[in-house]
Amino acid sequence: MRFLPDLANGQRDLRVAVVGFGYVGSCLGVALAERGATVHGVDSDRSLVAALRGGDRVFDEPGMSAAWARLAAAGRLTVGTELGAVSGSDVVLVTVGTPIDADGGFVADALATACGGLGRVLTRGQLVIVKSTVPPGTTRQLVRPLLESGGLVAGRDFGLAYCPERLAEGAALAQLPTLPVVVGGLDPDSGEAAAAFWTGSLGVPTVAVDGPEIAELVKLADNWWIDANVALANELAQVCGVLGIDALDVIGAANTLPKGDSRVNILRPSIGVGGSCLPKDPPMLARIARDKGVQLHTVTTARAVNDAMPQYSFELIRDELAKLGKPVGGARIAVLGLAFKNETGDLRLTPVRPLVAALVEAGAVTALYDPLADPAAVRAMFGAPLESSLEHTVAGADCVAVLAGHRAFHQLDLDWLAASVAMPCLLFDGRAYYPRATVARLRALGFAYRGIGR
Repeated sequence: MRFLPDLANGQRDLRVAVVGFGYVGSCLGVALAERGATVHGVDSDRSLVAALRGGDRVFDEPGMSAAWARLAAAGRLTVGTELGAVSGSDVVLVTVGTPIDADGGFVADALATACGGLGRVLTRGQLVIVKSTVPPGTTRQLVRPLLESGGLVAGRDFGLAYCPERLAEGAALAQLPTLPVVVGGLDPDSGEAAAAFWTGSLGVPTVAVDGPEIAELVKLADNWWIDANVALANELAQVCGVLGIDALDVIGAANTLPKGDSRVNILRPSIGVGGSCLPKDPPMLARIARDKGVQLHTVTTARAVNDAMPQYSFELIRDELAKLGKPVGGARIAVLGLAFKNETGDLRLTPVRPLVAALVEAGAVTALYDPLADPAAVRAMFGAPLESSLEHTVAGADCVAVLAGHRAFHQLDLDWLAASVAMPCLLFDGRAYYPRATVARLRALGFAYRGIGR
């Protein structure tokens, strides 16, 4: 097959280079190496490379640390800073960051630098697959010319395809061997080679589309849908809150309705949306559309709803504390979970930050605890240290605010918790979605319970 070596005879392993070895690149590198490929990661961040080489736990993805140590020791997974190392690879994956500016405009600097450098070191027969999130047309109009700057021609001398990254943080390593990969080849040979690579390296099904532009838009459409769906759930929760109805009961029953090829699928409400994708990708698409004369009103509305949830959550905490005779000013708030998502330590654009800021501005005394977050990153973002223990965090608390539903917070000893806080105490459920039995037990112990739409 063009652009992909025939490895069926078992004479050697597939050699893969991953350019951009942050969260996505590292997850891909580990998954490919686990399945037998020899993987070399390249990143311009020397401190990141040094940390990975030193075995530091840079990314808190479940299973990552153990797999990284095992694969690095076996020589199947290496990392460096020099792009020239990719010249001996069969496949080059591009996973560099692609941020946006304040107006939603795509910032292509990192992608352009990486692809310009690759253009100087690519060799004939290699397959390049772009996975960074980009506006439609980027692979053809920006990436291709940069890769061809060294004299090779895409589709003739090397393959080029776009395959969007669609991982769910916290479940990435579990998803990678099963998640279908969308493949948009620059030409038929490139598309065929890219599909064969994913099937052969990870054993996953592929979804072929007619060109990279469609594949590029798939990623943006996925995150547009998720962001809008969460906004719907958040507004539904606000209605449920004033009606005294549990939003999770409504959502669970509503989601039984067959519709289209599947069912209604309303997601769960929460204190807000964070991370590197949902706050970025829909605005990127809205800017692309606006430049073409199309207004994407659902993007704007969904962003406004989700961005307002930290303030809404603050107001719930304030009002519930007032019912207990405890003004928010001077109240001690134990904040459990700082990350933007359950079961990760990722603080990128976490909605917990503006919620905590609102509490502090109102005069509350906050104690921060997250067993998965990096202490230095917490101090830099929140201007306050992580508490040393859960015990110290909740001691004397007027409110225990569970803002990330980490497994540890589902295993709380409720009798111990009741004895540790300052009763009456509010248990604010921002993203744990405690079941009815737990809520009933909390109330029996004397807690006031309030969730988003609950």
